[in-house]
Amino acid sequence: MTSSTGRNASGHAGIGGPALPVDGFVGADAGVGEAARAARADAHDRWLRALLPDRPGVALVAVGGLGRRQCAPHGDLDLVLLHAGVPGVDELASMIWYPVWDAGLRLDHSVRTVAEALSVARDDVKVALGLLDARLVAGDAGLADTLVRSAVDHWRRTAVRQLPGLREVTAARWEAHGELAFLLEGDLKEAAGGLRDVGILRAIATAGITDALRPAVRAAHRRLLDTRDALHVRVGRRVDRLVAQERDGVAALLGLRQPAPGGPDARLRQPSPGAPHAGLRAGAGAADGDALLRRVAGDARTVSHALDDAFRAADRLRSGRRRGADGRPVRRPVARDVVEHDGELVLARTAIGARPDPSLSLRVAAAAATTRLPIARATCEWLAGYCPPLPAPWPAEARAALVTLLGAGPGLVPAWETCDRYGLIEGWLPEWTRLRSLPQHNPVHRFTLDRHLVQTAYEASRHTREVDRPDLLLLGALLHDVGKGLPGDHSTVGAPLAEAVAARIGRPEPEVALIGTLVRLHLLLPDVATRRDLADPVTISGVAERVGDTTTLDLLHVLVRADAAATGPAAWSDWKGRLVAELVARVRTALDTGALPAPPAPDPALLAGPLPVVHLTGDRVAVAAADRRGLLATVAGCLALHRLEVISADAATVDGRALVECRVQPRYGLAPDPIALGADLRRAVSGDVSVTQRLRGRALAARAEGAAPRVVWHREAATDAVLLELRAADAAGLLYRVARALDEAGAQVRAARISTLGGDVVDAFYLVGGWPDDATRAGLEAAVLGAV
Repeated sequence: MTSSTGRNASGHAGIGGPALPVDGFVGADAGVGEAARAARADAHDRWLRALLPDRPGVALVAVGGLGRRQCAPHGDLDLVLLHAGVPGVDELASMIWYPVWDAGLRLDHSVRTVAEALSVARDDVKVALGLLDARLVAGDAGLADTLVRSAVDHWRRTAVRQLPGLREVTAARWEAHGELAFLLEGDLKEAAGGLRDVGILRAIATAGITDALRPAVRAAHRRLLDTRDALHVRVGRRVDRLVAQERDGVAALLGLRQPAPGGPDARLRQPSPGAPHAGLRAGAGAADGDALLRRVAGDARTVSHALDDAFRAADRLRSGRRRGADGRPVRRPVARDVVEHDGELVLARTAIGARPDPSLSLRVAAAAATTRLPIARATCEWLAGYCPPLPAPWPAEARAALVTLLGAGPGLVPAWETCDRYGLIEGWLPEWTRLRSLPQHNPVHRFTLDRHLVQTAYEASRHTREVDRPDLLLLGALLHDVGKGLPGDHSTVGAPLAEAVAARIGRPEPEVALIGTLVRLHLLLPDVATRRDLADPVTISGVAERVGDTTTLDLLHVLVRADAAATGPAAWSDWKGRLVAELVARVRTALDTGALPAPPAPDPALLAGPLPVVHLTGDRVAVAAADRRGLLATVAGCLALHRLEVISADAATVDGRALVECRVQPRYGLAPDPIALGADLRRAVSGDVSVTQRLRGRALAARAEGAAPRVVWHREAATDAVLLELRAADAAGLLYRVARALDEAGAQVRAARISTLGGDVVDAFYLVGGWPDDATRAGLEAAVLGAV
C-alpha cells in the first residue's frame, strides 16, 4: 500500500465530495471502549460510502483497524479500491483519496484487481495478513467477497510455509521495540506482546494451526485497545508509546485510581460500560498510573505467551514429529524426571507419582534454562496444580536447582517468565507477587522491577568465575532490589527481606548474613567511586570497614556491574567503570595489607615553565596559573562553555602555583576543538574579561527548573576537609556557578566529584578547614543554593 497524510505533494486542493461529518467521526466523540471503536468505524463507513459512486465492478474495501471495526480516535485509514478492470479507475480513486487527505487523515491506500491483490499477498506476508481483515465498505459486494474468500483460502494453504518469514520479521520488530511487559515506556502496538502481535495470533488462528485466540487473549486485546484509545484521547493525536508523563491521565480515562482517602482497599475500579470517559469521581483517589502499567504488563504477557505457543505449534506442524524405529514420538531425557518431547520439555512418566517431589518445579525450570527448550503448557499446568509447596528450609535439590536456573545464562529469562506465567514463582518466592510489574520511577531504568531483578541475575551469571561464591552472587543479584516499593531506603529495607529469603531457602547463618550485606551495600561502590576523593585515606578506610573482606568486595564489584547492565545504558560508562575498579583495587590493598593511599603527587609538567600552563590529553584537562582564588570556577566555566562536563576536579597550590586537574566528557557526545578550548582556557585563567563575560552570560541562560536543590554536610568523610554535597537538577554550567559561589563565600575547594543520574546530579565539594560554626555553614549553604 501507499501511505500518505494530508494533501499530495503537488498541492492538489482535493476533489469535491460530501462534507466531513462531525458527530461520531475521528476527533469528535473520541470515546474509549469497544462500542466507541465500532461507532467510529460506522461513521467512517457512512462517509466513505458517500464518496464512492455506484458503479459495478468496483468495491471499496477496508483493512487494518477499520476492517476490524477497531478504529482508534486518531488512527489512520487502510483502504483498497478493488476493481474488475473497469476504465477510469484512477479518477475514481482520486474522488476518494483527496477528500480523505483534505480531512487531515492519514491514509494507506492502493488500487488493485483481485488478482493483483492476491499476487502481492503471495510475495509479502504482511500484505497477506492485512487481507485477512478485509471488509466491504461500499460498492460491489461480490467482488469484495471474492477477494476475502480467496485471501483466507490462500493463507490457510500457505500459512505454515510463510510463518518462518513472518517470525523473522516479528523478531526484528521485537528487537527494535523491546518487550511491552517489562518496559516502563513501551509501544502499545509494536513492542512484543502489543497489538501487532494480536494480529499475528489472529492469522495463526485463521489458518487453523492452533486455538491462538483463547478468552484470556481476547480480554487482554480489548484492554490494550482501550489503553491505546485513552492514550490518543489524552494526547490529542496518534501516539502509541505510553510515556511516563501520560500514564496518570490515561489511567484516569480508564477509571484506574488509587483508593479514596480512608477507603477500605486498593482494588482497581473500572468505569461502567455507559461511561467510557469516566474520570475521577468525587471522593475517589488519584489516577493510578502504576496500576495501569501493571495491567498493561499483564496483558502483554498474555499475548506474548500465546504467540510463543502458537509459533511452536506451527513449527511442530511444519517439521512433523520425530519418531523412533517403533513409530512412536522420540522422548529424550535431559534431566532427572524431565524429557524432551516434540521440542518441548515434559515430565517423565516416573515423575507423576502419588507424592511428587516439592523440588520438581524448580528442577524442570533449571532444565528448561540450561537446554533453552520451552516447557510444555500441559506440564506447567500440572506443576501449578499438583507440585507440593517447598518446605522451609528447602531441600538440597531445590537449592541446587535454583542456582542452576539463575546461572543458566540466556535461558534464564524465558524459563523464569514461563514459570511466572503459571504462578510457580510465588511458590518459590512469595515476595514475587509484590515485585511483579512494579514500575521504577527513575529515568535510567528501562525495565519493571521483576524483569530488572532477573536480568541482573543473568548479567551476574556472565561473571561467576570472578568470585569465590558464585552461588551467593546469583542469589544476591536476584534479591538486591527486593526492598523497592516499600517505605524507606530500599537497600536498608531490603536487607532483612533478603536474609529471610536466604534463611527460608536453607542457607547457613554466615551466608544469610552475607546476602544481607550484599543487598545493604550494593550501591556503596558506585556511590563512593563517583562522589568521593579516592586518594583520601578516609574514603578507602571507610569502605574497607563496611565491606569487611575481599570475598564480599569481589561480590559487590560484580554485582554493581550486573546491576548497571540490567538497568540501562545510562547507568554505566567507561569512566564510572574505571573509578569503581580503582576504588576496588585500593580497598583490596587496604584489606590485604592495611596500607592506605598516599596523597597524589602533582603533575610535574604543571610545575615547570611559564604560566599559564594548559595540558589537554584525552579526557584530562590540567591547568596551572598564578596563585589566586577562583581558578576552579574559571576552569569549570570555560569547560562548560565548550560543552564539556566535569566528572572530577582536584585543586591545589604548590610553590605559588594554583593547579586544577579535571576529568571531562562531552555533554552532547562531540569533543570540542582542542585549539579553541586551549586558547580560551589560557585567556580565562589570565583574567581575560571577554571570556568571563561569556561565562556569566551562559551561566545565567542555563539555570535549570525542577525540584528544590538540597545541601548535605559530611563532617567525617575526609582527612583534612569537610564535605559539602549538593543534590540538584543537572544543568550546563552548574559546577561553574557553584564553585564561583563557594569562592565568593570564602571557601577553598581542594576537590570536587560530580555524579550524574538521569536528570539529577550529586556534586561533592571538599572544603578545606573544619567549618565548625553553624552560622558560617548556613551562610555558605545559602550561597550554594542561590547559585543553583
